[in-house]
Amino acid sequence: MLDENKELFDEFKPIHDAYVLNPAVNQAKYNAIGSDVMDVIREYERRLCAKMGAGQYSKFSMNLSEKFMAEIKAIFPKIMFIGVE
Repeated sequence: MLDENKELFDEFKPIHDAYVLNPAVNQAKYNAIGSDVMDVIREYERRLCAKMGAGQYSKFSMNLSEKFMAEIKAIFPKIMFIGVE
């Protein structure tokens, strides 16, 4: 995911880091670029978990989704604050 969308994530990283230091000042730009980042993350999460939901492993789909988001949060700790006012 990161390799295939390198430009987007390279653009998002400094904005995320600035948001961590000063959320009030960087909120608008963080939300603007962050919405594109979240679209990519949701798409990859959907790809990862979509086929599991219909099969015999459907009960593991939720855990897999949580692990995927935990990996994202390890890189971008404030990712869940996109869109928060």
